[in-house]
Amino acid sequence: MTEEMGSTVPRRQLGRTLKQLRTEAGVTLDGAADALECSRQKVWRIESGLGVVRSLDVKAMCALYDVKPELVTALVGLASQTKAKGWWHAYGDAIPEWFELYVGLEAVASRLRFFKDALLPGIVQTREYALGMYRTDQPEMDEDSRERAIGARLQRQSLLTRRLPPAPSVEIVLSEAALLRPVCDRQVMIGQLEHLLAVSALPNVVIRVLPLAAGQHRGSLAGSFIILDFPAGNRNTPEPPIVYCESLTGALYLDRPAEYAAYEKVWASLDALALDEGQSRNMIHKIIGEMQHG
Repeated sequence: MTEEMGSTVPRRQLGRTLKQLRTEAGVTLDGAADALECSRQKVWRIESGLGVVRSLDVKAMCALYDVKPELVTALVGLASQTKAKGWWHAYGDAIPEWFELYVGLEAVASRLRFFKDALLPGIVQTREYALGMYRTDQPEMDEDSRERAIGARLQRQSLLTRRLPPAPSVEIVLSEAALLRPVCDRQVMIGQLEHLLAVSALPNVVIRVLPLAAGQHRGSLAGSFIILDFPAGNRNTPEPPIVYCESLTGALYLDRPAEYAAYEKVWASLDALALDEGQSRNMIHKIIGEMQHG
């Protein structure tokens, strides 16, 4: 793993293993917290891969769960990898803590699938569109913080064209409503839609439009989401896929097989209803023309 990728995957692997060991030992989350003399939140955060993990905590958990010495050694080694920082840490609190995990996961994914029914995803936003978003979403944010947040958003977009590791495969299904909903003035929207066309020309990016004429669909009920798949790499067991769903104050990271399968079905239905790439580009061109002459 390169330094740029940070510690996201080691943290998830370590947390998932410790949770499994706790479950196998028949210890509840509250029971572990009591025995370790720490908060329930701390144990949950470690198991969820949400921060740096001290080797001292890993050893204490392993002792509680009666883990074999050779596995303890491996887990302590994994804990040391949780200290690496990704590029996003340089932006400080401009990136919410609950979003940091997503940024790290996005950086190591081999395939990203976005469904957006109201707004365009950050990974394809222009600076002007992002600025309009932040002014609406967080009007109380000072200019310096807003610039750092936009800088972090634009930095994320570099993964679309990176060489090493190979850029991920990116598939985006956008509701027609997201293309029509104005953010800032007409020129900003024209620039944003032209940028969409440019991004769609990348060999690893597919952008398709779900027309309003498609009517009610499964995505209407599911809401916006992102599906992340990860490369096998050198691991016997690849990092499990995850579904990311964002809300105003936080996010859900869904990685249970049944949850993933449910969203795969939603994606399949969107895939069947969306216009193909050529038709989608034609629709975007048409909307740009209407905005220019409207």
